[in-house]
Amino acid sequence: MATITERTAQDGTISFKAEVRLKGYPAQRATFKRKTDAKKWIQDTESAIREGRHFKTAEAKKHTVDEMIDRYLSGAKLNKVQDDHTGLHLRRWKAEIGYMLLADVTADTLTLVKEKLLNEQVRGKYRSPTTVLRYMASLSTAFTTAVRDWAWLEDSPMKNIKKPKAARGRVRFLDDDERERLLIACKESRNKLLYMTVVLAMSTGMRQAELFGLKWQDVDLKDGFLILHETKNGDRRRVPLTGHCLELLREHAKVRRLDTPLLFPGIKNPLNPIDLQTPWETARKNAGVTDFTWHDLRHCTASYLAMNGASMTDIAAVLGHKTLQMVKRYSHLSDSHVSNVLGSMNEKIFGGV
Repeated sequence: MATITERTAQDGTISFKAEVRLKGYPAQRATFKRKTDAKKWIQDTESAIREGRHFKTAEAKKHTVDEMIDRYLSGAKLNKVQDDHTGLHLRRWKAEIGYMLLADVTADTLTLVKEKLLNEQVRGKYRSPTTVLRYMASLSTAFTTAVRDWAWLEDSPMKNIKKPKAARGRVRFLDDDERERLLIACKESRNKLLYMTVVLAMSTGMRQAELFGLKWQDVDLKDGFLILHETKNGDRRRVPLTGHCLELLREHAKVRRLDTPLLFPGIKNPLNPIDLQTPWETARKNAGVTDFTWHDLRHCTASYLAMNGASMTDIAAVLGHKTLQMVKRYSHLSDSHVSNVLGSMNEKIFGGV
C-alpha cells in the first residue's frame, strides 16, 4: 500500500510526503517538492523492496539533516574565513531541507535545491555554476562524514546528482590606466582607510575576510610581515610586507585605536571589522572601472606576479593555495617569461652550433 499526503508549510511552500507499506517490511517515507517525483519514488521503492535492494539504516531514520550539519560543524571547528564559505553553504542547506530525516533525502530532493540555487539572484546576478558546486561540495562532505565516521547512512545521496559544469576561472585584473584611476579615486574617498586596504589587498593577494580580520598582534612592522591565522584552507600563512603597503601600515600604526585589537575596526562597533562596501563601490564608479569586484584585487596580485616572471608555485604560495590547480588560470600571462627561459636554455645548448 502506498499513499501521498500533500503538506503546506507556513511560508506557503507545498510538499508531498510519500509512504510505502508492504507486509513484512518497515514503512518507508520520503518528502518531495513535486507530486510526480513522489509517485516515481513509490514505484522505485516498491520494486526495490520486493527485489531485496532497498535498505535504510535505523540511524538514518533517527537523525535529520539539521542534526547532521550541526554535528559536522561542531566537529569541524571552522575559523571565521571558513565559516564565511562552508558554514554559509551548510546553513542554507539547513534552511531548505534541515527538517528532513536522512532516510528521506533523495537525489531528486537535492536536485531541486540545486536548481533553486542556480536560479536565484544575489545582488542582481545569478549564482555561477562554480558557486553552486561549492554549496554541493560542502553538503557532500557532511554526508560523507555521516557515512564514514558515524554510520548514520549507508551511502551519500549526493553521489547521484548531476553537477553543474563549472565555468572557467575568472581572470579580471586592472590594466595600468584602470589601476591608476582606481587608486586615485580610493585616495580621494571620504573613507580614509579605503586607499590603504586596497593597496594592501593588491600588494599581498589577501582575501577580504583575511585582510579585514587582521589584528595588531599578528603584524611585524619592523621586519615587514604578518601572520594570517584564519585562512580559507585552515593553514596559517606568512605574508611579506614591502614597499608602499608597508609604509602605509607604519603610518597607520601611529594613529591606531586602543579600544580594539583590529587594524581596521568598524565605525559603530570597533570590535567588528570595517565595512567598506559603500565607499568601495563609490570609488570604483568614480574611477569608471566596470566588471570589477573586491575579490578581483586578488586576481590583480596573481596576474601581476605572473607577468613579472613568478612561477605558478610562487603564485600559489602568495595566494595560500595548497595545489597549483587554482593558479593555472594565470599561466598564459607568464608565456613571455616561459619563452625567455626556453630561449636562454636553447642559447646555452645550441648557441655554438
